[in-house]
Amino acid sequence: MEDILPYSKELKPYARKLRLNMTDCETILWSKIRRRQIRNIQFFRQKPVGTFILDFYAKHPKLCIELDGSQHYTKQHKKKDHNRDIYLNSLGIYVLRFDNLAILQNLAGVLEEIDETIQILTSPRSRGSRPPPKGVIHRESQ
Repeated sequence: MEDILPYSKELKPYARKLRLNMTDCETILWSKIRRRQIRNIQFFRQKPVGTFILDFYAKHPKLCIELDGSQHYTKQHKKKDHNRDIYLNSLGIYVLRFDNLAILQNLAGVLEEIDETIQILTSPRSRGSRPPPKGVIHRESQ
């Protein structure tokens, strides 16, 4: 049986609008993960889940990728992101976060991190009785 994620129908038009107006960093990453370019995994852009819209989401292996601009580093926004990540984790969704500078300055490293995470989440050891790891990896540029 397939997991059906909760979502708010009111977010659907907003998600469509976001797909049409992606940031430069979202466009760059999307060009590298779309059309099953990493381990044959299909990603979706601006996926509504619950009351949130995820930047990128792969249904299998329940992986969310979030790109964070400078506004994400305020105390208030960090708290919102933390609560959002806890909610997504409660749905079994693993969250990877990268700041925009990581996309611009170390795209190869970001793609490698995504590939390694997918490998871990889809490994036979992660299936069956042992649930996949849940958590948040936040990568800032170095």
